[in-house]
Amino acid sequence: MREVAVIGAGLCKFGFYPERGTLEMGEEAVWNALQDAGVKPKDIQVAYCGTVGVDASLGPMLVGHQILQTVGITGIPISRVENMCSSGSVAFRESWFAIQSGLYDIALAFGVEKLTSTLTKNAWRWRDLLREADEYEGSRGLFPTVIYSLMLTEHMEKYGTTREQTAMVAVKNRFHASMNPYACFQKPITVDDVLNSQPIARLINLLDCCPSCDGCSAVILASSEVAKKYTTKPVYVTASAQVSGTYKSDWPPFLSDVSRRSAKIAYEMAGIGPKDLDVAEIHDAFDINEIVDYEDLGFCGEGEGGPLVQSGATKLGGRLPINTGGGLLSRGHPFGATGCAQIAEITWQLKAQAGARQVQGAKVGLTHTLGGAHQGDMGNCYIHIFKR
Repeated sequence: MREVAVIGAGLCKFGFYPERGTLEMGEEAVWNALQDAGVKPKDIQVAYCGTVGVDASLGPMLVGHQILQTVGITGIPISRVENMCSSGSVAFRESWFAIQSGLYDIALAFGVEKLTSTLTKNAWRWRDLLREADEYEGSRGLFPTVIYSLMLTEHMEKYGTTREQTAMVAVKNRFHASMNPYACFQKPITVDDVLNSQPIARLINLLDCCPSCDGCSAVILASSEVAKKYTTKPVYVTASAQVSGTYKSDWPPFLSDVSRRSAKIAYEMAGIGPKDLDVAEIHDAFDINEIVDYEDLGFCGEGEGGPLVQSGATKLGGRLPINTGGGLLSRGHPFGATGCAQIAEITWQLKAQAGARQVQGAKVGLTHTLGGAHQGDMGNCYIHIFKR
């Protein structure tokens, strides 16, 4: 199997753009990635677009094709992939496979989503459809805020985690986002701001939640031989792991082991452990989500996630800075765009191109994305590890 490297990445600014189309956002992000890599449109040999695809203005088909046409990429294999919130990570993994197999030398992975209008209008209809289908979560009213409310309640009762500690995650990630020009929210917040924000579910307030916004992100990959033609700072992919839920009826609801199983595969593939990481982008759809991730990914012991964030270890300047781009909580969470946005941030960190939020001397980074839930289990987990 061939060694694969990331040679360029690009984003458009994530935000709420009811007046801005998917094609415009996609064109900007893909073009930025091409420019960053020094690659021309004609050099791209295969492409994968990750999207849940709720923008009805483009119709149900060929979203990726339409975006790539705007930058002059046509005629090559272009595929749309979807795995809910991890759709961008699927696009990256498929691109990695395509190059590793030897069939292609340069690939484009990108993710895009427009959530400000169509999703809002159809949200209640989606819930009705889930109830009608007797789908496990939807038929019981267990939507994301409720699921993570249950997770937080369990964590607080079992380990003594406090609301102040979970709020510290949101504060930290907003601080990081204040230095990221692509982030949706950039104004710093305090623990009191989080605790006093609008209640959404039990123990979950507005600022504990990620924003479902609009955005696009793109990453360009190449074989190691070809990468050297474009950059003197290739970022190598040392692991790509994906697992799905097991959906066991006796599994504790919403305390899934997908992250632990995926992490074990990724660490073994890369030949490292969590202590070897310098920076990580992990799934923080809610602030309790990040605390549980710390434990599942081996950054600390079970039940120690709250004290870890409180210690400052996961903030810039700490032992292992987490979500330096702002995370889902502040960079935003346009479902399909999140995975590649995480990879873009790690790429810039390892190439020392992250500006004011740069982790000094960063050489090894990790991305972690979750996608979907089913029968009390997470649907998917993708973990990628990178080195320079």
